[in-house]
Amino acid sequence: MSLAGKRIIVTGAGSGIGRAVAAGYARAGAALACMSRGRDKLRETAALIEAEGGQAWVLPVDVCDFTMLEQQFQVAEQALGGLDLVFAAAGDASENVAVEFSDPQAFRRTLEVNLVGAFNTAKAAIPALRRSGGGQVIFVGSGMGYRAAVTRAAYATSKAGLSMLVRVLAQEHVGEGITFNELIPGPVLTDFIASRADELKKRVGASEWFKQPEDVVPMALFMASQPNHGPTGQTFSLARREL
Repeated sequence: MSLAGKRIIVTGAGSGIGRAVAAGYARAGAALACMSRGRDKLRETAALIEAEGGQAWVLPVDVCDFTMLEQQFQVAEQALGGLDLVFAAAGDASENVAVEFSDPQAFRRTLEVNLVGAFNTAKAAIPALRRSGGGQVIFVGSGMGYRAAVTRAAYATSKAGLSMLVRVLAQEHVGEGITFNELIPGPVLTDFIASRADELKKRVGASEWFKQPEDVVPMALFMASQPNHGPTGQTFSLARREL
Protein backbone atom coordinates (compact mmCIF):
# COMPACT_ATOMS: atom_id res chain seq x y z
CA MET A 1 0.00 0.00 0.00
CA SER A 2 1.73 3.18 -1.18
CA LEU A 3 1.76 6.44 0.75
CA ALA A 4 4.28 8.02 -1.61
CA GLY A 5 4.05 11.79 -1.44
CA LYS A 6 2.16 11.80 1.87
CA ARG A 7 3.45 14.20 4.53
CA ILE A 8 2.76 12.80 7.98
CA ILE A 9 3.25 13.71 11.63
CA VAL A 10 3.23 10.89 14.19
CA THR A 11 2.94 11.81 17.87
CA GLY A 12 4.05 9.28 20.46
CA ALA A 13 6.58 8.09 17.88
CA GLY A 14 9.29 7.30 20.41
CA SER A 15 8.04 3.80 21.22
CA GLY A 16 5.25 1.25 20.94
CA ILE A 17 2.44 1.76 18.46
CA GLY A 18 3.64 5.22 17.45
CA ARG A 19 7.11 3.97 16.53
CA ALA A 20 5.77 0.94 14.63
CA VAL A 21 3.30 3.04 12.65
CA ALA A 22 5.87 5.74 11.87
CA ALA A 23 8.21 3.07 10.49
CA GLY A 24 5.34 1.47 8.56
CA TYR A 25 4.31 4.78 7.00
CA ALA A 26 7.93 5.48 6.03
CA ARG A 27 8.24 2.06 4.38
CA ALA A 28 5.11 2.92 2.39
CA GLY A 29 6.84 6.02 1.04
CA ALA A 30 5.61 8.81 3.33
CA ALA A 31 7.76 11.68 4.61
CA LEU A 32 7.68 11.68 8.41
CA ALA A 33 7.97 14.11 11.30
CA CYS A 34 8.21 12.15 14.55
CA MET A 35 7.14 13.72 17.83
CA SER A 36 7.24 12.64 21.48
CA ARG A 37 8.67 13.88 24.77
CA GLY A 38 11.88 11.85 24.66
CA ARG A 39 14.53 13.04 22.19
CA ASP A 40 16.66 9.89 22.56
CA LYS A 41 13.72 7.59 21.83
CA LEU A 42 12.80 9.70 18.83
CA ARG A 43 16.32 9.40 17.50
CA GLU A 44 16.04 5.63 17.78
CA THR A 45 12.84 5.75 15.73
CA ALA A 46 14.45 8.01 13.14
CA ALA A 47 17.48 5.70 12.92
CA LEU A 48 15.16 2.74 12.32
CA ILE A 49 13.41 4.62 9.51
CA GLU A 50 16.64 5.84 7.96
CA ALA A 51 18.18 2.36 8.06
CA GLU A 52 15.36 1.26 5.75
CA GLY A 53 15.95 4.14 3.34
CA GLY A 54 13.38 6.57 4.73
CA GLN A 55 13.71 10.02 6.25
CA ALA A 56 12.27 11.36 9.49
CA TRP A 57 12.49 14.69 11.27
CA VAL A 58 12.90 14.50 15.05
CA LEU A 59 10.76 17.03 16.93
CA PRO A 60 10.60 16.58 20.73
CA VAL A 61 7.39 17.94 22.25
CA ASP A 62 4.91 17.42 25.08
CA VAL A 63 1.39 17.29 23.65
CA CYS A 64 0.11 18.81 26.89
CA ASP A 65 1.91 22.07 26.04
CA PHE A 66 -0.13 23.62 23.25
CA THR A 67 2.24 26.51 22.55
CA MET A 68 5.19 24.16 22.09
CA LEU A 69 3.10 21.72 20.07
CA GLU A 70 1.81 24.42 17.75
CA GLN A 71 5.37 25.62 17.15
CA GLN A 72 6.60 22.11 16.35
CA PHE A 73 3.69 21.54 13.97
CA GLN A 74 4.73 24.68 12.12
CA VAL A 75 8.32 23.43 11.96
CA ALA A 76 7.10 20.05 10.67
CA GLU A 77 4.83 21.64 8.07
CA GLN A 78 7.73 23.69 6.73
CA ALA A 79 10.14 20.74 6.75
CA LEU A 80 7.68 18.42 5.02
CA GLY A 81 6.38 21.02 2.59
CA GLY A 82 2.85 20.68 3.94
CA LEU A 83 0.80 18.21 5.97
CA ASP A 84 -1.57 15.46 4.87
CA LEU A 85 -2.05 13.25 7.90
CA VAL A 86 -1.51 13.15 11.66
CA PHE A 87 -1.34 9.85 13.52
CA ALA A 88 -1.86 10.70 17.18
CA ALA A 89 -0.45 7.92 19.36
CA ALA A 90 0.82 9.94 22.33
CA GLY A 91 -0.74 8.52 25.47
CA ASP A 92 -0.42 7.66 29.13
CA ALA A 93 -1.66 4.43 30.70
CA SER A 94 0.35 4.38 33.93
CA GLU A 95 -2.49 5.03 36.40
CA ASN A 96 -3.74 1.61 37.54
CA VAL A 97 -5.40 1.80 40.95
CA ALA A 98 -8.93 2.04 42.34
CA VAL A 99 -10.31 5.57 42.59
CA GLU A 100 -10.37 5.38 46.39
CA PHE A 101 -6.60 4.96 46.50
CA SER A 102 -5.60 6.93 43.43
CA ASP A 103 -3.41 10.01 43.27
CA PRO A 104 -5.44 13.01 42.02
CA GLN A 105 -2.38 14.34 40.19
CA ALA A 106 -1.83 11.01 38.43
CA PHE A 107 -5.49 11.00 37.38
CA ARG A 108 -5.16 14.55 36.07
CA ARG A 109 -1.95 13.73 34.19
CA THR A 110 -3.59 10.84 32.34
CA LEU A 111 -6.46 13.06 31.25
CA GLU A 112 -4.02 15.81 30.27
CA VAL A 113 -2.04 13.50 27.97
CA ASN A 114 -4.83 11.36 26.52
CA LEU A 115 -7.63 13.91 26.19
CA VAL A 116 -6.24 17.44 26.42
CA GLY A 117 -3.23 16.29 24.40
CA ALA A 118 -5.57 14.98 21.70
CA PHE A 119 -7.45 18.29 21.70
CA ASN A 120 -4.14 20.17 21.38
CA THR A 121 -3.02 17.90 18.54
CA ALA A 122 -6.22 18.46 16.58
CA LYS A 123 -6.12 22.21 17.16
CA ALA A 124 -2.51 22.41 15.98
CA ALA A 125 -3.16 20.19 12.96
CA ILE A 126 -6.30 21.78 11.51
CA PRO A 127 -4.73 24.96 10.03
CA ALA A 128 -1.91 22.99 8.37
CA LEU A 129 -4.31 20.40 6.95
CA ARG A 130 -6.54 23.17 5.64
CA ARG A 131 -3.57 24.82 3.92
CA SER A 132 -2.89 21.49 2.20
CA GLY A 133 -6.45 21.32 0.93
CA GLY A 134 -7.55 18.65 3.41
CA GLY A 135 -6.21 15.64 5.23
CA GLN A 136 -6.69 13.21 8.06
CA VAL A 137 -6.19 12.88 11.80
CA ILE A 138 -6.15 9.34 13.21
CA PHE A 139 -6.29 8.99 16.99
CA VAL A 140 -5.35 5.85 18.89
CA GLY A 141 -8.38 5.03 21.02
CA SER A 142 -9.17 2.15 23.34
CA GLY A 143 -11.93 -0.33 24.04
CA MET A 144 -11.79 0.98 27.60
CA GLY A 145 -13.37 4.13 26.28
CA TYR A 146 -16.51 2.04 25.66
CA ARG A 147 -16.63 -0.17 28.76
CA ALA A 148 -15.66 0.08 32.41
CA ALA A 149 -12.60 -1.62 33.88
CA VAL A 150 -11.70 -1.68 37.55
CA THR A 151 -8.59 0.34 38.53
CA ARG A 152 -8.56 2.10 35.13
CA ALA A 153 -10.72 5.13 35.87
CA ALA A 154 -8.30 7.70 34.47
CA TYR A 155 -7.46 5.79 31.30
CA ALA A 156 -11.03 4.70 30.53
CA THR A 157 -12.42 8.17 31.20
CA SER A 158 -9.80 9.83 29.02
CA LYS A 159 -10.42 7.44 26.12
CA ALA A 160 -14.20 7.83 26.40
CA GLY A 161 -13.69 11.58 26.12
CA LEU A 162 -11.38 11.08 23.14
CA SER A 163 -14.02 9.02 21.34
CA MET A 164 -16.53 11.86 21.65
CA LEU A 165 -13.92 14.46 20.68
CA VAL A 166 -13.30 12.54 17.43
CA ARG A 167 -16.99 12.68 16.60
CA VAL A 168 -17.32 16.38 17.39
CA LEU A 169 -14.28 17.21 15.27
CA ALA A 170 -15.66 15.14 12.40
CA GLN A 171 -18.91 17.09 12.42
CA GLU A 172 -17.14 20.44 12.68
CA HIS A 173 -15.00 19.77 9.59
CA VAL A 174 -17.12 17.42 7.52
CA GLY A 175 -17.35 19.87 4.64
CA GLU A 176 -13.63 20.70 4.48
CA GLY A 177 -12.07 17.42 3.45
CA ILE A 178 -10.49 17.00 6.89
CA THR A 179 -11.40 13.68 8.50
CA PHE A 180 -11.06 12.50 12.10
CA ASN A 181 -11.18 8.82 12.99
CA GLU A 182 -10.27 6.51 15.84
CA LEU A 183 -8.19 3.35 15.67
CA ILE A 184 -8.77 0.91 18.55
CA PRO A 185 -5.96 -1.66 18.50
CA GLY A 186 -7.18 -3.88 21.32
CA PRO A 187 -4.52 -5.17 23.72
CA VAL A 188 -0.99 -4.52 22.47
CA LEU A 189 2.00 -5.94 24.32
CA THR A 190 3.75 -2.69 25.10
CA ASP A 191 5.94 -2.61 28.21
CA PHE A 192 3.00 -1.66 30.44
CA ILE A 193 0.58 -4.25 29.08
CA ALA A 194 3.11 -7.09 28.87
CA SER A 195 3.55 -7.09 32.63
CA ARG A 196 -0.22 -7.60 33.05
CA ALA A 197 -0.88 -9.94 30.11
CA ASP A 198 -2.03 -12.92 32.20
CA GLU A 199 -4.42 -10.78 34.20
CA LEU A 200 -5.83 -9.19 31.04
CA LYS A 201 -6.30 -12.51 29.30
CA LYS A 202 -8.46 -13.69 32.18
CA ARG A 203 -10.49 -10.50 31.99
CA VAL A 204 -11.07 -10.27 28.22
CA GLY A 205 -11.04 -13.95 27.29
CA ALA A 206 -8.63 -16.34 25.65
CA SER A 207 -9.97 -15.58 22.16
CA GLU A 208 -8.73 -11.98 22.21
CA TRP A 209 -5.76 -11.10 20.02
CA PHE A 210 -2.78 -9.87 22.05
CA LYS A 211 -0.69 -8.01 19.49
CA GLN A 212 2.76 -6.64 18.97
CA PRO A 213 2.88 -2.95 17.97
CA GLU A 214 3.71 -3.96 14.39
CA ASP A 215 0.39 -5.79 14.14
CA VAL A 216 -1.39 -2.41 14.23
CA VAL A 217 0.43 -1.13 11.14
CA PRO A 218 -1.82 -2.71 8.44
CA MET A 219 -4.92 -1.03 9.88
CA ALA A 220 -3.06 2.27 10.22
CA LEU A 221 -2.04 1.96 6.56
CA PHE A 222 -5.59 1.15 5.49
CA MET A 223 -6.96 4.19 7.31
CA ALA A 224 -4.24 6.42 5.86
CA SER A 225 -5.17 5.24 2.36
CA GLN A 226 -8.74 6.52 2.63
CA PRO A 227 -9.64 9.65 0.62
CA ASN A 228 -10.22 12.99 2.31
CA HIS A 229 -13.90 12.71 1.38
CA GLY A 230 -14.00 9.25 2.97
CA PRO A 231 -15.00 7.99 6.43
CA THR A 232 -15.00 10.46 9.31
CA GLY A 233 -16.13 10.26 12.91
CA GLN A 234 -15.68 6.49 12.77
CA THR A 235 -14.04 3.82 14.94
CA PHE A 236 -11.90 1.12 13.33
CA SER A 237 -11.17 -1.75 15.71
CA LEU A 238 -8.75 -4.68 15.75
CA ALA A 239 -10.41 -6.20 18.81
CA ARG A 240 -12.03 -9.64 18.67
CA ARG A 241 -14.97 -8.73 20.87
CA GLU A 242 -17.64 -6.07 21.11
CA LEU A 243 -16.39 -2.69 22.22
